[in-house]
Amino acid sequence: MNNELIRTIKSIPPLPDNITDLEEFKKLNNEDVDTLTEIINRDPLMTATVLRVANSTMFGFRSEIETVNKAINLLGINFTISIAIGSAIQNSVKSNLSAYGVTNEDFLFSSMLATKLVNSWVASIDNNLLKDLVLPAFLQDIGKFVISQVIQNKKLTNDFLKRLSEIHDLSKIEIEFVGYSTSRITANIFKHWSLSHKLILPIAFVENIENCPETFLKQSQILHIIKILTTVTEPLSENMIELASQKALEYGFDVENLKFCVNAIKKKIEI
Repeated sequence: MNNELIRTIKSIPPLPDNITDLEEFKKLNNEDVDTLTEIINRDPLMTATVLRVANSTMFGFRSEIETVNKAINLLGINFTISIAIGSAIQNSVKSNLSAYGVTNEDFLFSSMLATKLVNSWVASIDNNLLKDLVLPAFLQDIGKFVISQVIQNKKLTNDFLKRLSEIHDLSKIEIEFVGYSTSRITANIFKHWSLSHKLILPIAFVENIENCPETFLKQSQILHIIKILTTVTEPLSENMIELASQKALEYGFDVENLKFCVNAIKKKIEI
């Protein structure tokens, strides 16, 4: 990894204490909604993100969700924890996505879309993986903030955007400009924070499936398909749906089931 990438990753500050509290809550399989509400409410950004997700059109709750407590009861404890941890991690990577021609709000939308796919498509193919994949699906593109920062520092934003307009393969362009794809950089950010290998390894091999350890193969394959579908520059576009369908077929998943779940989500959020 080149020196500028290493310096940028090392400059990312430690995770806030409330992440430790959330992880401890999760490890204990605690189901006390009031305790979880109290932890989340300590952080205004975390609170705002949980409420924004709960009120998004993807989930379609009939009335406005005004409290974290109500959001937890509707979204579920594990899902809410993943969103809360994800928002804190996203906030810790201080940058923007100008190099990609999108905003941080666009990124949050794609992240929410990824979690929605986990809750619909993944639940329909392997419910046992649901709990393990919500957080990595939400976070697997965090590395784009580092790539964007490096591209901007090198004053290559216009060149990068030009390449984005020419081809749809973001990973190929990222490697062309900085030497590594988002997945590798995300994995290295999580190593920097000493996060669990169960989070790091499925993401690290998303774009290197052929070398993925068998233990994490299915997770990485699923994350790869979700990554394609939620590409921040064109989420759920026809190009991405076709590419994701090809990968699903290659990996042995039911393509029609994937398309059914994608179309149901598109209809709900009117993409």
